[in-house]
Amino acid sequence: MKGAGLSRKEKRRLARIVAALAMFAAVFIADKAVYLGGVFSGPAAWVFPFCLYLVVYLFIGYDVLWRAVRNIARGQVFDENFLMCVATLGAFALAIYRGATGQSIEGFDEACAVLLFYQVGEFFQDYAAGKSRKSISALMDIRPDYANVKRGDKTERVDPAEVEPGEIIVVNPGERVPLDGVIVKGSSALDTRALTGESLPREAEEGGEIISGSVNLTSQLEVRVTKAFYDSTVSKILELVENASAQKSKAENFITKFAKYYTPAVCAAALLLAVVPGLITSDWSAWIYRALSFLVVSCPCALVISIPLSFFAGIGAASRYGILVKGSNYLEKFHCANTFVFDKTGTLTKGNFVVTRVFPEEKREEVLRLAAIAERDSDHPIARSVRACFDGEAEGGYTLTNIAGEGICAVKGEDAILCGNEKLMAARGIEYVRETGVGTVVYVARNGKFVGSLLIADEVKPEAKEVIASLGAMGCKTVMLTGDNEEIAKNVAARLGLTGYKASLLPQNKVEEVEKLLAEKQKKDVLCFVGDGINDAPVLMRSDIGIAMGGVGSDAAIEASDIVLMQDDLKGLPLAKRIAKKTMAIVFENIVFSIAVKAAILILSALGFANMWVAVFGDVGVAVIAILNAMRVNSRYKKEDPARTSAPVKG
Repeated sequence: MKGAGLSRKEKRRLARIVAALAMFAAVFIADKAVYLGGVFSGPAAWVFPFCLYLVVYLFIGYDVLWRAVRNIARGQVFDENFLMCVATLGAFALAIYRGATGQSIEGFDEACAVLLFYQVGEFFQDYAAGKSRKSISALMDIRPDYANVKRGDKTERVDPAEVEPGEIIVVNPGERVPLDGVIVKGSSALDTRALTGESLPREAEEGGEIISGSVNLTSQLEVRVTKAFYDSTVSKILELVENASAQKSKAENFITKFAKYYTPAVCAAALLLAVVPGLITSDWSAWIYRALSFLVVSCPCALVISIPLSFFAGIGAASRYGILVKGSNYLEKFHCANTFVFDKTGTLTKGNFVVTRVFPEEKREEVLRLAAIAERDSDHPIARSVRACFDGEAEGGYTLTNIAGEGICAVKGEDAILCGNEKLMAARGIEYVRETGVGTVVYVARNGKFVGSLLIADEVKPEAKEVIASLGAMGCKTVMLTGDNEEIAKNVAARLGLTGYKASLLPQNKVEEVEKLLAEKQKKDVLCFVGDGINDAPVLMRSDIGIAMGGVGSDAAIEASDIVLMQDDLKGLPLAKRIAKKTMAIVFENIVFSIAVKAAILILSALGFANMWVAVFGDVGVAVIAILNAMRVNSRYKKEDPARTSAPVKG
């Protein structure tokens, strides 16, 4: 633990603990060496050690006492502060009683030790939480402080929330991009580590989109704002991170309920342990001491602290690799994920479609021209590939009508162009020459007559086969849902090694297929849908866990999904699965270890075999060990599965 990594508040707290430890050590050693209770004679001899230990007690525990009083005033009685106060003040009272009645003084040193080591445990908890929070805090650092907006001949520095879409902002080298937009002047390199976890800078050129939260590295940029601040990428991500802690896992909810009933129960048990045997044996001193030890060890700190901390560390570890998890409940559920349903385009494939063949070849320019007219205003990847292949300018003035699941109809006066799949041709009764190549086929007809066809191929992502193999090795079922035809779907599924696939699906059919899979699965099974977060929002929301690919710049991804893979990299899936698995393993270890050790020491304390020093270990020692174990979640992970390698697969 390096001091440079601590905040000013943590350094002050650590200094107080070290000073209190030195004071306690000095008094404790002196007490054991010369017996402070015997320095003065008479019935008030106990006052001297009492005063020395009281100084140490108040120095290290004044804040615990204050929190206990404040919480009691608010009606929150049974918490760890209350248990610590009752146990330590009881130990002081017991020591005073023994001293006043002429018995050997016991309890002052133990009361101070309980609070001292409790503070040590609290410090470790805060340090561990801070360490786990660093990865998430990096995301919080993406919040922009200002925007340089051009208004007239001047550039004004204003709050990003005051900038309207359409205005031009200036982003200087070293500044954080405050708003989403399109670059209208300049080119530069962007640091997107806080958003994606990717260390390599991304090149940004004129005409390209730029997202808020990234840092401009090299040259000045002028950007036309496309989204208001509240609707920007940075705002959506900040909202996601800030709300993550509100989504609690079943384990966390169990621990919260457990502590709610457990603490009053052990207080009642401690009271009975002090009173009932005391009435029978009249040895009040011994049984009150046992009851106080019982209270110290019964404090549920180890569980209440380490379980949420484990999930927090898991979310922090995932965010370091550009995997945003909206809450610990999704991390817990993802551990059990055993069915992964994938969209094809943009998820398993790159979505960078290329026209590979035009039929008939002698009508190539005519077919491309008509297709470009029909696809003029579409942002679909296939439409972009058609326009990119056509050298000329697509003629305007046509009324374009989208026919869901079939294609586009472009009409201008008496001229009608149809551009779509075979369903469109069949629905309009147009005879066409069937394209037999593997890929997406776009048929073109004009005024009721077939003109030609385009064969468009997509490229499978190079990591897709490796990831599917990794998920298969984890015992997961993998299914692809696509609107492409049977031949394309079968070809992609075979090359990637998918468990199954469904082809020729309309958007509503994908929801129906997911519904079927949800109905077929066992109660403990968890189904994940992985899509691009734009066209698949209904399916993302219907699945047990929705996972959005390429969340950067996609509002729908952040809104509809439970987990966002910011890098558009499928390797985040098995990595997130490994993080979730390790998190749940550590949660289970901490629950079993904490309950087992506490139960053993509780029994020993009740029987008189364990003194308050052992009780201190049962409370603080177990808590520190559980916290250190929870910190293991936020360790380094390899994104690649070293046991599996695969060559890039091309479409």
